Amino acid sequence: MSRPTIGNALTEKSPLVSDGAWGTVLQSAGLKPGECPELWNLTRPQEVYRVGLQYIEAGADIVGTNSFGGTRFKLAHYGAEEQCPEINEAAARLSRQAAGDHHWVLGSVGPTGKMLLMGDVSEQQLYDAFREQVVALERGGVDAICVETMSDIEEARLAVRAAKEHTSLEVIATFTFERTLKGEYRTMMGVAPVPACEAMLDTGADIIGTNCGNGFERMIDIVGEIRRAFPETPILVHANAGLPVNEDGVDRYSDTPEIMAALAPQLVSAGASIVGGCCGTNPDYIRAIRRAIRG
Repeated sequence: MSRPTIGNALTEKSPLVSDGAWGTVLQSAGLKPGECPELWNLTRPQEVYRVGLQYIEAGADIVGTNSFGGTRFKLAHYGAEEQCPEINEAAARLSRQAAGDHHWVLGSVGPTGKMLLMGDVSEQQLYDAFREQVVALERGGVDAICVETMSDIEEARLAVRAAKEHTSLEVIATFTFERTLKGEYRTMMGVAPVPACEAMLDTGADIIGTNCGNGFERMIDIVGEIRRAFPETPILVHANAGLPVNEDGVDRYSDTPEIMAALAPQLVSAGASIVGGCCGTNPDYIRAIRRAIRG
């Protein structure tokens, strides 16, 4: 069945509900610390499929893929870089199977861990790595590419370019911001929300936004800042379940599904077009968020 683009769907029905964290759910299924989540696409595909299905059953309109660390640079830590196309295509195929014909799939593309400023890698090498990943994700059946959790504009720009130039898909670009002592929001590289989003739109991104690093309470401020600068552009938000507190070496998050659901309408009022979760969230959070903003 042919689905409208996400952008077109947002003109008719806003907001859309996205999924939550994948690592949280995979860990509950047995993923061990230090284990490569993306290899589960090949070794434990039913568990990966089940994550996507749980989010769809919780009411998500959009589900991601288990490919956040799917560039060959990240996979090299596990000796799996030559399996990069296979791993990403499998990630997309499993989420496509879970989503069916009536829901959208976002191909997750995260940072490589390489620093252009430090000379770790060249722009061409980064571009080629992103190209390899996004082509495989499109082949597996995703509807859009989500370049996410970025802090470096240049790395994000290369990922967006690779997706626009080598796929026919919509492209989403999100950055992670932290609040400074002055109360401003900046990426790890010191970039503010508006110039980060402006750079992505100039590169061709269709949807902009923010993910990780903050709960809904702080995301309301970030989204408001972005919306004032870009009144017509769709904005995606994937927020953490509040701020983490480390207890006995384990990060525990402060916000319950009920707390996030109570804040979700304010996030939509601030300008969010697509609302979902990031670290610490699970299908219970998405179920509560959907009830709060869609009834």
